[in-house]
Amino acid sequence: MSSSALFLVVLLTGAMLVCAGLGMALLLSPKSFNAQKGEPYECGVPTRGASWMQFKVGYYLYAILYLMFDVEAIFLFPWATVVRNLGMPGLYSILFFVLILGLGLAYAWKKGALQWK
Repeated sequence: MSSSALFLVVLLTGAMLVCAGLGMALLLSPKSFNAQKGEPYECGVPTRGASWMQFKVGYYLYAILYLMFDVEAIFLFPWATVVRNLGMPGLYSILFFVLILGLGLAYAWKKGALQWK
């Protein structure tokens, strides 16, 4: 079996399993309709007034920085598995990658993005 056929089989099998799981959950899950289910939930306390409020942009910035460094740290794992085969050019490339990460962290730190105010 060629690699593209194997990929197609795995993709179709995964799609069928997801559809089967969602279909079974839809058919077997208990259903009850209640007017109270449509109300917004805020820790059991009924809302008063408009429930839309502004959040500080710092929360979003902090979350984006976390995701950025978390995702970039994932790129270190494939490198670690083949580090012996890469030799010195591989070491230089990962050092350059970590340097860029460090510069990004230093920039965010200098701009005050990591301070929780």
